[in-house]
Amino acid sequence: MTSVLPAEPTTADARGEVVVFLIGMRINRMWAVRRWLPVFLAMPRMLRELSADKDSGLLSHVLLTASPRTYYVVQYWESTQKLFAYAADQDSLHRPAWAAFNRRARKGGSQVGIWHETYAVPAGSYEAVYLSMPPFGLAAAHGVVPLAARGRTAADRLAYRAPAADTV
Repeated sequence: MTSVLPAEPTTADARGEVVVFLIGMRINRMWAVRRWLPVFLAMPRMLRELSADKDSGLLSHVLLTASPRTYYVVQYWESTQKLFAYAADQDSLHRPAWAAFNRRARKGGSQVGIWHETYAVPAGSYEAVYLSMPPFGLAAAHGVVPLAARGRTAADRLAYRAPAADTV
């Protein structure tokens, strides 16, 4: 089945703050499968848990690979509060996975590395353009609108405002 792609450029219909969470792992020792496989398998389980709970705050995600050793997920969240709530939830899959990783790391677990980055982007401080693309990334999380609806230039879409002159 072929999907119909938009004929005109589109942009993400994000309103308000945008929260982007990147999380990933790097396999430092390929032969140490027992060390890195639990880390590798934990993320899909957490994503299924989050996707099943419409109130979790996870809007969209995409799984990516940077190399045969490095895997990561780009996640779009409703708010930093919902992201932090999931991370701290005693009943979620995150807590036991994080505890298990820390136990392995304390026992000399440098066979696998993990990382994450969180970006809380203020309203109007993001810009996205999609041409001949189905909804992806920010657009998959927030929906799409015609590009012109948010401005004809990148500066327009970023809601650029010249700095106000200081008045004393």
